[in-house]
Amino acid sequence: MFDFFLKGGPLMWPILLCSIVSITVILERFWRFYQARLKIPNIISQVKALLKESKADEALKLCENTSGPVAHILAIGIHIRHRKLEEKEKLISRAGSKIIRQLDKNLRVLAIIGNIAPFVGLLGTVTGMIGAFVKIQELGGGVDASVLAGGIWEALLTTAAGLFVAIPTLVAYHYFEGKVDDIASLMKDAATELLEI
Repeated sequence: MFDFFLKGGPLMWPILLCSIVSITVILERFWRFYQARLKIPNIISQVKALLKESKADEALKLCENTSGPVAHILAIGIHIRHRKLEEKEKLISRAGSKIIRQLDKNLRVLAIIGNIAPFVGLLGTVTGMIGAFVKIQELGGGVDASVLAGGIWEALLTTAAGLFVAIPTLVAYHYFEGKVDDIASLMKDAATELLEI
């Protein structure tokens, strides 16, 4: 396996670096989204019910004892319940934006890796092909087809490696983007329902 890696040429090293960074970010983001999951599926309805019964302290305690962005937004909304509507909307919006930024963290890195890895691979293939054709010219064009084929497949290794890194990275990027959108929608719904009470 390592022999294949070395035969791909020097541009295999940046592709390897991209894969290590990609795996690290993907694992870190999976852990972050696992922590951000909705631990109490009906927390919004529970908080609404407690607030309608004028049990704001119990609702606040429930939110503070429940981790996750939705519970955090609800807790902020309950804390500032006595302020003016415009002020409440501003504070909740600011808190929601901060949470979304935290959830979006490092996703741009995945997008960059997913976009550049195939190009690095292609560059490796082009430079490998140039090297193969330089050898052909040095030998005066009298080259065995098997020698030429060997040079070409070695050059194509970098493109394969670049795609091997890019495809799962882009899949993970779009998956996480979808999760951010889902959580943002849940927080918006929770904030809207809270402000209506």
